[in-house]
Amino acid sequence: MKKRVLIIDDDMDMCTLLSRFLSRNGYETEVAYSGQKGLAKFEEESFDAVLCDFRLGNMDGKEVLLSIKKIKPDAIVLIITGYSDIKTAIDVIKQGAFDYITKPLIPDEVLSVLNKALEQPAQPQDDKANAVKPKIPGKYQKQEFLIGEAPATKDLYQQIEIVAPTNYSIILYGESGTGKEVIAKTIHRLSHRKDKPFVAMDCGTLSKELAGSELFGHVKGAFTGASSDKEGHFELANGGTLFLDEVGNLSVDIQAALLRVIQERKFKRVGGNKEMDVDVRIIVASNENLQDAYQKGKFREDLYHRFNEFSINLPPLRNRRPDVPPFADFFLQKTNEELGKDVKGFEPDVIDMFLKYSWPGNLREFRNVVRRAVLLTQGELISSKTLPWEITNTNPLTATQEPAKEQTTITIKKDIGLKGAASKAEYETIMNVLKEVKFNKKKAAEVLNIDRKTLYNKLKSYEEFFEQ
Repeated sequence: MKKRVLIIDDDMDMCTLLSRFLSRNGYETEVAYSGQKGLAKFEEESFDAVLCDFRLGNMDGKEVLLSIKKIKPDAIVLIITGYSDIKTAIDVIKQGAFDYITKPLIPDEVLSVLNKALEQPAQPQDDKANAVKPKIPGKYQKQEFLIGEAPATKDLYQQIEIVAPTNYSIILYGESGTGKEVIAKTIHRLSHRKDKPFVAMDCGTLSKELAGSELFGHVKGAFTGASSDKEGHFELANGGTLFLDEVGNLSVDIQAALLRVIQERKFKRVGGNKEMDVDVRIIVASNENLQDAYQKGKFREDLYHRFNEFSINLPPLRNRRPDVPPFADFFLQKTNEELGKDVKGFEPDVIDMFLKYSWPGNLREFRNVVRRAVLLTQGELISSKTLPWEITNTNPLTATQEPAKEQTTITIKKDIGLKGAASKAEYETIMNVLKEVKFNKKKAAEVLNIDRKTLYNKLKSYEEFFEQ
């Protein structure tokens, strides 16, 4: 029997797009163009999942979510929200949403999240404490990644243990995928601020105007579209730790405002006059050396010195070869728990391939490779057949031919001539990259050599021309 999905969105075009796409992928759908109509349908009929936009004309997605949970406490609800509204995402997860999906929507990503939600059995709230947890030693039990045994890894965690109990600001350097946010969370959990909030902000996606609002909040009427007061990340993190990823992308004006907050421990919301006290520990991350950046005039030197009370370099996985086998086992264990499978381990040649591979995407890529392999494995051991082509080829640069990859195809809604053909080709390229990186938009932007804001704008623009 087909799974039934209720789509609640006041945008009729979006409802139509999602309904057609999900129907073609084996789901039965119903649509509602308001929160009230959606709740009425949910009470009258049976649905396996609900897709609900957060911003509805008559009531917001949080109200719909809470009402649905009253009707059916174990209902699976996915909230659609703007990519920059971190507070909304945190709130809806706390209120019982299974997950959130950011705009602009990528139908394949919606399908992936929905499939994941419906494959995972609902867990009663009272049983969460009894859930199986990864077997991570000692005080790092809640950490997302295992502590390895390589000398570089041991040195890394010695530095973390030294600096975590202090209030020092910290710069984390490392390639994409080395786990900078995970390290920031670990420092927070080992500090005296561990019972206060940890708030992360990706500075790489934000315009100058949006960055100020996200960092400091704004008051109603501060700018076009500011329909209500909004808390910024400093307020959300007060008493705890604020993690700023890709901090080198902040504009000079925002850097100046940030320096003032760090120096005076006070700030004003955008458009506001009231000064607010704030106490946060700041951890920043950067792919480029901030000292080089300020010497080139791209980053304020005084702000750099404020951040650089302590710096940590995260080693790439290729420099941590002894960590590869234990990380493989750890990711296998976590994926077994996620998928409800019981894959026992890896065939010997698989571990050998892992050790020879350069891992350009580092731990993030490694985790995704193991998750894919576990999903595809039918027996007890993971074989090389479940691995991506670039890993099974020891020297892919000299290979004669790469297997053809599945291409994304789209249908043009209307005759839009040469511009449409160019957009179609560009869209297909972006979609193929997104699929390769498991819809990690940050990594896709890096592969495409564009910033994340440009990627989001391009994805948004395609909605005008194409149907999935």
